[in-house]
Amino acid sequence: MTTPSGRFATTPEPPYYAVIFTSLLAENDEGYGAMADAMYALALEQPGCLSAESARDADRVGITVSYWRDEESIAAWKGLARHLVAQKVGIERWYTHYELRVAKVERAYSGPEGRSVD
Repeated sequence: MTTPSGRFATTPEPPYYAVIFTSLLAENDEGYGAMADAMYALALEQPGCLSAESARDADRVGITVSYWRDEESIAAWKGLARHLVAQKVGIERWYTHYELRVAKVERAYSGPEGRSVD
């Protein structure tokens, strides 16, 4: 499936898992963009990572959703050494608050093309 401008993650048929990371950046976020880009690329290289998508608004609130084949793949990503360093730096330097949620995706669809509302 092709998505508009390549900004939407392409995922397989469910079930799969979503890791939803929402954060509020501190005013001084020097170095954050480079680390975020590196972690995004690193996640996509990991076994079991299906895809990811991310956005940040003008108020410094961002959300990244990564999609995973199974919980074991998520656990491996969580414990990856380079990811652990990024987590530590993020907590110490960049995030004033964050929320992390893991969900099992059981249904998924896209549109509006080809989708009717009943």
